[in-house]
Amino acid sequence: MIFRDPTHGLIFASITTVPLSILLDHARSAFERFLIILVCGHALGGTDIRRLLLADLDLPRERILVRRPGSWHINYLDEISYQSASERPRERHHRWPMSANLHLLIIRWTAVEPAAATSDALHKTFKQAGVSMQTARQDRILREAFETEDPLHLIRLFGISDTTAMRYITAAHPERAAKLLR
Repeated sequence: MIFRDPTHGLIFASITTVPLSILLDHARSAFERFLIILVCGHALGGTDIRRLLLADLDLPRERILVRRPGSWHINYLDEISYQSASERPRERHHRWPMSANLHLLIIRWTAVEPAAATSDALHKTFKQAGVSMQTARQDRILREAFETEDPLHLIRLFGISDTTAMRYITAAHPERAAKLLR
């Protein structure tokens, strides 16, 4: 008797973990390196990254201010983030010295207008490594959730909501969630 496989043809989402070092090897510029660090290190999404202004990068205090509607979040830069963040303005000034664009991440087409780098330009960096920007961001938060069982830590570190933090904690520690539901 031949049975038909009911799961044949189904595609299941899986967690694709790509180490930061491999993603950084794919970076061809300071723009791409800084973008990878913002996503994979600080778990910033595309909207947050496109909103970043030059004034939000505070190198003397080693931090970057992430503005969100109705709130803001401060990300402190570690050594690799600081190094990459300090390279980006130099590269930007070298390539477009006369640009009046106030956004931190710009590309050739947005250097002459008041707009941030396009979503396609951001996503292209991650496509080269075979991972989506959203997956890399989610993977970063999930890795941190595996390390700690504290949702407040995730909230403080990434500036995410309490509901989102609890979802990541539940995904990382299902045994803990089972105890909470009783």
